[in-house]
Amino acid sequence: MNLYPINAGNFKLDGGAMFGVVPKSLWTRTNPADTNNMINMAARCLLIEDGDRLVLIDNGMGNKQSEKFFGFYYMYGDDTLDGSLKNYGFNRDDVTDVILTHLHFDHCGGSIVWTKDKTGYEPAFKNAHYWSNELHWKWATEPNGREKASFLKENILPIKESGQLKFVENNESTNILNTTDIYPGISVHFANGHTEAQMLPRFTYKGKTIVFIADLLPTHGHIPLPYIMGYDTRPLITLKEKEEFLRLAAKEDFILFLEHDPDIECITLKETEKGVRLAESFSLKEL
Repeated sequence: MNLYPINAGNFKLDGGAMFGVVPKSLWTRTNPADTNNMINMAARCLLIEDGDRLVLIDNGMGNKQSEKFFGFYYMYGDDTLDGSLKNYGFNRDDVTDVILTHLHFDHCGGSIVWTKDKTGYEPAFKNAHYWSNELHWKWATEPNGREKASFLKENILPIKESGQLKFVENNESTNILNTTDIYPGISVHFANGHTEAQMLPRFTYKGKTIVFIADLLPTHGHIPLPYIMGYDTRPLITLKEKEEFLRLAAKEDFILFLEHDPDIECITLKETEKGVRLAESFSLKEL
């Protein structure tokens, strides 16, 4: 197995929204803000080369939205999904599986691209299965008013229309500490606080358990339990899920791969008198 961090781009979000009720004087210690109160964010995806499978976890915002849309997110830097794949000798047609942690636009926008004549949409990964789950798919395609702006139909519906969509088995009683296999070697934890049935992929690499932690832990600055995004639909559920999962991660020495941290790819955790805290931070290539 080989692992490759794939940076699909960088953007900015409001720091207050990213940290909810936590005062700015606290969260700026780890996530400094600019004069507009915006903090730096990454769209860091993960490519897993495993035998005859090439698995991509999430794929960023894509590039098919309007200039006005992207203007809200202050895109910066030169990294792109295609450029990052090319850096490792791959292209979109090589990908066999796309695991979508959830269907918010900053995680799945790269799934679908314009057709050549820009009259419609088509899958960006024409040879891949796209993995979601039935509970989250229903949640995203029949959105509540709070999340509707994050579930863009053009990012989602063409996946099913293509015939490439597959569902991971799930049910409403799934606990975050349990796992469900996608296929041998990769499983997922389900988390329900940020959005319904978010999937956190898990696998073993060099004897270590790695979890793609997605929006349960957007950056290393979100480790303390109350540091919960204002975007989360059910923050008290997030609080419970974080406590349970981060304690397990500290106990079992999981490596957590961070999707949105602008600087840090991977972390481990430890138990302290103040609760679970950062133990080490490092890049994949250091493993």
